[in-house]
Amino acid sequence: MFEDFYGHEAVAAALDLMIRENRIPQTMLFSGAEGVGKATLARRFAARLLGDPGKIEKDDLSRPENAAYVAERERWTSEKRVQDPLVFGTHPDFLTFPPDGPLRQISIQQMRLLKERAQYGPLKGKRRVFLVDQIDRANEQAANSLLKILEEPPGYLVLVLTASNPYDLLPTIRSRAVPFHFPPLGVDQMRTYLENRGMDHIDRRIALAGGSPGTAVSIDLESYDKRRTAMLALLQVAAGREPFALWARHSEAIGASKSEKLDAYLKVLYLLIEDLLVLNECGSPTAALLRNIDLKKELTPLAQSVSFGWISLATRKIDEITAFLRRNIQKTIALDALVVELRAEARSG
Repeated sequence: MFEDFYGHEAVAAALDLMIRENRIPQTMLFSGAEGVGKATLARRFAARLLGDPGKIEKDDLSRPENAAYVAERERWTSEKRVQDPLVFGTHPDFLTFPPDGPLRQISIQQMRLLKERAQYGPLKGKRRVFLVDQIDRANEQAANSLLKILEEPPGYLVLVLTASNPYDLLPTIRSRAVPFHFPPLGVDQMRTYLENRGMDHIDRRIALAGGSPGTAVSIDLESYDKRRTAMLALLQVAAGREPFALWARHSEAIGASKSEKLDAYLKVLYLLIEDLLVLNECGSPTAALLRNIDLKKELTPLAQSVSFGWISLATRKIDEITAFLRRNIQKTIALDALVVELRAEARSG
């Protein structure tokens, strides 16, 4: 139905039917985990409506030149980013508005630019398609600005919004969009996808990606293992199994790195916590249930030394740090505080 798109047959079939019957909603919300294929299908959908898929695919954020440009903008001053809001638009009738800056947010300047560009009719055909990728990373001003556009969009405009968690959006935004959920792909689908692309370490990629093909392809296993070593030390110290000096060495190294972002460490930490929960509750789980199967020997005694309450507290605290990411909190301060609080919990338990 959509060229070079894998999985999510039900969503693809629904969009295909909309196109064939010419009954296309003006606003759609694609939700699902990062890397599961939401933006990819949005581009394939736009190519069916607008034609010239080669130009539309040039706006794929995973392309090295686009990723490099987004990374370069993180070093810009905030004033410079305000003056030049981030948008990709190789095809004149297809625009992509992705998160921008060190905090990876959708800004109000981008939404004002969207509103301005929406006033212009299509250069070819009958429609324009705008993709707002990761709209759940919009700040409050940007979300309210988008809402004004959703209330009265021009008849030729189709808006596709993507979000990891649709419930992070304003209810008024959700109510104006037709929802499509993208569930994780199954193991067999993931294996076929990765084999067709000639990827290495397929079993590890499948385990770590959690059903997201984009994540499986893009994950840098060497960088992941480096972060995982630090986060495993954090958990060992936080559980009271190792002295604080072990974590201090890792904390100093993390703080010294300017390129490493806190959210990259938190993603690794979530996966380790998930494995601890599985080992804590299941005892001897099958390999398919573990995300870091190669660390089973190290994680099993750690899981046996902590309680379900400790794991629950750790999850809540990591959630709190994640919520503060948009406020540009310091990596080492956040992680040090997490270690101290969890270590105190382990001692009291």
